Amino acid sequence: MIISKKYLLLNRGILNGHLLDNVKLTVTSVKKDTENNPLFAEEFFRTHEKKWEVRYDNGYPNVMYDPKYGKFRCYYSVFTYDKDSSETPLKERVNKHYKPSKSRISSLCYAESIDGINWKKPDLNLVNFEGSTSNNILMEFVHGTGVFLDEEELDPRKRYKLITRVDHPNGRKYMAVSFSEDGIHFKKLIEWPQYNPPADTHNFVFKDKKTRKYKVITRLWRDGLRIPAISESFDFINWSKPEEILRGDGFQEQIYSMPVFQYEDLYLGIASIYHEGDLSSQNYDLVDVELKYATTLEHWDSVGKGQYFIPRGKGSYPNGEFDCGCIYASSPIEIDNKLYFYYMGGNGPHTDFRETSFARSWIEKDKFAYYETKDKNREGILYTRPFTICGDDLLILTEIETFGEIKVSLCKENGELYAGYELENSFLIDTDTCYKKICFREKNVGELKGESIVILIEFKNARIFSIAGDIETNKIRM
Repeated sequence: MIISKKYLLLNRGILNGHLLDNVKLTVTSVKKDTENNPLFAEEFFRTHEKKWEVRYDNGYPNVMYDPKYGKFRCYYSVFTYDKDSSETPLKERVNKHYKPSKSRISSLCYAESIDGINWKKPDLNLVNFEGSTSNNILMEFVHGTGVFLDEEELDPRKRYKLITRVDHPNGRKYMAVSFSEDGIHFKKLIEWPQYNPPADTHNFVFKDKKTRKYKVITRLWRDGLRIPAISESFDFINWSKPEEILRGDGFQEQIYSMPVFQYEDLYLGIASIYHEGDLSSQNYDLVDVELKYATTLEHWDSVGKGQYFIPRGKGSYPNGEFDCGCIYASSPIEIDNKLYFYYMGGNGPHTDFRETSFARSWIEKDKFAYYETKDKNREGILYTRPFTICGDDLLILTEIETFGEIKVSLCKENGELYAGYELENSFLIDTDTCYKKICFREKNVGELKGESIVILIEFKNARIFSIAGDIETNKIRM
């Protein structure tokens, strides 16, 4: 079955909030690859040491699969020189606070994998580090670099695109871009002709399928707060003035970085939430990950505020799990009907000592968030805004528990039921996809082709993720 259109119910514009009853939206937490995590980590203090991997810090991973080379690729940020980290062995860090120096050097490194699990850090022979080019450093003096594979690019020399803040040794900071054919050998950095945002974050770059423009999610500072901002470009060289798109909630819920990806008709953001503002708080100086969504890139909302999409691991520094302190993710890669979210996880506070590792997690496609009942002893009701029927298929993505039940009715916009499409006449059948087909005993959905319908879903002991099929929205409140 080919599903023509999907509507994730996390988009509140699809539902009529005035008529919902006994329901709540819950974010799906990813499943971590506990068998293989962490996939790789800092190697400064390893037996076969990599002296340039002294501190990953946030890492800001950019992960993609390149079918041309048959490889998964990860471009990640590293402090290749950091005095306090290099001079403080792991055992001594427990009784000492980290003090970053102005002499730190931020660089971009590269790792690759055939299967997405076993990763190598190849010698690139590009950057001289302490007298040798036998390292996986792509470039030095770059901060929060974003890299993406532009498979629509007609010029093969620009297949890979890079955007970064340059931290020049002379103290000057500016935004710049570069291009590469093979994803390894990038051309000389080209400075932005205009505008110079603080950009001390993951400068996450992608191409907007709706506008055909390149977009970068960067950072501004307002009122002492970290603020995500967006800039756009037609040619990847001339960029617009960065404009604020979203705020957290004061000092305690700041959006530190936010990789963005398009999914169906939505934009989804993997927001790293930084907590400060309360020294006594258990999550002070730690970083959690929330899911954000938008129908336009200029206005964002939380899917479930305070619900963490990639939960931190258990414990605390230095004996906690590898990702118990801070998490920074990349946009997902689809593999076998699952979405894999690779991320950097640190085992300590943001501004203190921490060791960071690379890991992966996943969810099933379309299952970002679901509606469930508040009171498990009675039914919940979902009521959509109007759709137009365009064909025979009406589908629902759900997980039904033991003794669970889902009933569906189709109504006119005034609430009047279409005859034969009542709750008691509905039933679900399996398809060759993860969606179930909504059927009625003596009626076919296609008989209402061209009609405007409202979908009423009554359920108990079930999770409702999405509706789909031959339907088009006609009155969504944006």
